Amino acid sequence: MSRTVAEEERQHACELLEKARDAMLAIEHYDQAGVDRLCRAIAWATYNEPTAKRLANMSVDESGLGDREPRRRAKIMGVLRDALRQNSVGIIEEIPEKGIVKYGKPAGVIASLIPVTSAYVTPATVAIYAIKCKDVVIFSPHPASKKTTREVVRIMRCALKAAGAPEDILQCVEKPSIPLAQELMSICDLTIATGGPAMVKAAYSSGKPAYGVGAGNATMVIDETANIEEAARNTRISKTNDNGSGCSADGNLIVDSSIYDALLDRLQMEGGYLVNENEKRLLAKAYWDSNGHRTPETIARPASRVAALAGFTIPPDHTFLIVEEQNIGKEHLFSREKLGTVLAVFKYASWDMALDMVRRIFEVGGRGHSCGIYSFSDQHIHELALVAPVSRIMVRQIQSASNAGTFTNGMPMTSSMGCGVWGGNITNENISLKHYMNVTWVSRPIPEDRPSDEELLGEFYNSEIF
Repeated sequence: MSRTVAEEERQHACELLEKARDAMLAIEHYDQAGVDRLCRAIAWATYNEPTAKRLANMSVDESGLGDREPRRRAKIMGVLRDALRQNSVGIIEEIPEKGIVKYGKPAGVIASLIPVTSAYVTPATVAIYAIKCKDVVIFSPHPASKKTTREVVRIMRCALKAAGAPEDILQCVEKPSIPLAQELMSICDLTIATGGPAMVKAAYSSGKPAYGVGAGNATMVIDETANIEEAARNTRISKTNDNGSGCSADGNLIVDSSIYDALLDRLQMEGGYLVNENEKRLLAKAYWDSNGHRTPETIARPASRVAALAGFTIPPDHTFLIVEEQNIGKEHLFSREKLGTVLAVFKYASWDMALDMVRRIFEVGGRGHSCGIYSFSDQHIHELALVAPVSRIMVRQIQSASNAGTFTNGMPMTSSMGCGVWGGNITNENISLKHYMNVTWVSRPIPEDRPSDEELLGEFYNSEIF
């Protein structure tokens, strides 16, 4: 049974909140140029290569998860780009024809819950968006990566101090716990929760506004028009980035039967290891416990380590595990979210069958999150978009890198992705600058904009009452 918050934890939360309120007052006079300057300082402090490599290594050493190469640090520059291109102080938008002028205001004190899988990059991106809006943030790390998150926050605080701003704009819990996180969420103005379902559920039940994310089960459809080499290469990159730790990493491929064998061969050329039936049984037993829960030792671990845990070995140049599967359902474990270096591959015989498989996979898990398609058929892309119960679909892109925004697509850059009502979230959008601010709408009179009754009612104008 979970414990209640201890009195010393409650006091600690109150102290953090008091410092945060003081910091907000100290920066309330900052203009747009002032907050933009701070955003740049935070970005450079966390993005520069020596620091990024140190933090990436620290994260792996502490949690055992992910990759030592700080590939995700590019997200910091992407968030900075998006933040700098928008106004957040004073007038942020004018719509003359509607007589509307919008003013940006801070959301307030933000409780930011940081996942173990992104202990370094997520705090930096949250900080940039928050500071842009003159918010302040109290970070609550995951206990398994608390040292890394605390170090990131320390670095950012140093950057703020050097820039002449209050350090307490950004604070971090020293001894994280679930009760303390719940206490923070209940007293802060807004929660941004990036992490597992339990964390998100707690955020939504805190009694305060919250943005949370749903679970992923990223699924890619590969039709007969696809570039097989591109699809296989991108799948490998997505599957191995940070050892598949992200909820956007390819989990399932649904492949047209006419190219299935060729794609399977190409995946193996890219470093995939195709497990046999016996290895598949061993892998399932190692990856999930008797209750169907993922075992922590397999999440975001190198493929060689996962194979060893399962009881077989793979060649050293193989970086992900391929499982052929046709069954879909909660009892068929490989159709679930994997969060690691295991990839399930399904075969379809007709396009209608592919669409049905997508629907069924997301019934297992991941509704509202993401899927993708490798296709040059606009009709197929359109039909998938009509039926897939997801908030974002990536076309011919590396799924794990693209749905949260890249420099080669138009998605808002973020470390947190809403999954809409499908995923139990309040928004379908990528959590970005607009979600970190309050907006005041000023409305002036305009010429009357009232269509005639006939225009509005169409065929029902002057018809008999039903």
